[in-house]
Amino acid sequence: MKKIIYMIMIFIVLVSVPSILIKTFTDISSKPDAESSITTFSEADNDELIKMISAYNDQHKTEPINAKIDRVWKAIPGYNGLEVDIEASYKNMKPSTDIDTNKIIFKETSPEIHLSDLEPSPIYRGNPEKPMVALLINVAWGNEYIPGILKTLSDNQVKATFFFDGSWVKNNPDLATMINLEGHEIGNHAYSHPDLKQRSRNETVNELKKTNDVIEETLGIKPIWFAPPSGSFNQETILVANELGMKTILWTVDTVDWRKPATSEMVVRVVSGVSSGAMVLMHPTKAVFEGLETMIIEIKGKGLRLGTVSDLMSEKRIDD
Repeated sequence: MKKIIYMIMIFIVLVSVPSILIKTFTDISSKPDAESSITTFSEADNDELIKMISAYNDQHKTEPINAKIDRVWKAIPGYNGLEVDIEASYKNMKPSTDIDTNKIIFKETSPEIHLSDLEPSPIYRGNPEKPMVALLINVAWGNEYIPGILKTLSDNQVKATFFFDGSWVKNNPDLATMINLEGHEIGNHAYSHPDLKQRSRNETVNELKKTNDVIEETLGIKPIWFAPPSGSFNQETILVANELGMKTILWTVDTVDWRKPATSEMVVRVVSGVSSGAMVLMHPTKAVFEGLETMIIEIKGKGLRLGTVSDLMSEKRIDD
């Protein structure tokens, strides 16, 4: 009996060994060549290439800038930093063991404090490290110059932020729609061009909400930026706008176009006052119509891009 049991055990072993060997061979041969022949990033802590990439990052990274409340300029948005994506750069260079700066891959790094984290406060400018300028065009009159201004913006591939008076939208839905279809940003400029500094809270709510309603009804969009008429506001104005989902926008440089200045003088004053992060206030006037293209060309000539308020307030970097 013992002999029979012994023979059965030998038979089982002889049958099992080939299948075990086959499975082991299959597992080994199924591993990707790359995994067996190239060191993975997680295994390469002491790789000299990683050390060189890390050293390059230490020399070239830019720290992000937090949004803040400035004593003079009030709320200022943050700006992303820039650092080397070490893992992506490493993979982009392997199997080489020498650093190739042309294969360095950068990534943006976000600030810890954002514009949305700040207490409600007026905004007069973008971040001074961002080489961009925004054009603010407040519209309550000046219809005859709007088509020409739109053509100039289109010809120069520039988008602006138009702040609409609510009663103007109600009376000029076609022009409002034209501006919107050109891809420009739309903001709230109250309903009847009031002096909001002298208005009650309820009156302010009515002015801003009524304007949002007519813009949404006409264009299907809800503004996120509010520009107080004549720049007149108080803290209650800021709080009401914030409660309605809007931040309050003022300006850095004023064309003062409503005074009917000589076009050339206006252009010189504006361009000389513009720097990174500036917001330029204007209206659809004759001086702006005549001088807009020159302003755009000269602002770009200073190495500055032009964009909407949202573009300027964004933390996204602008790098050559």
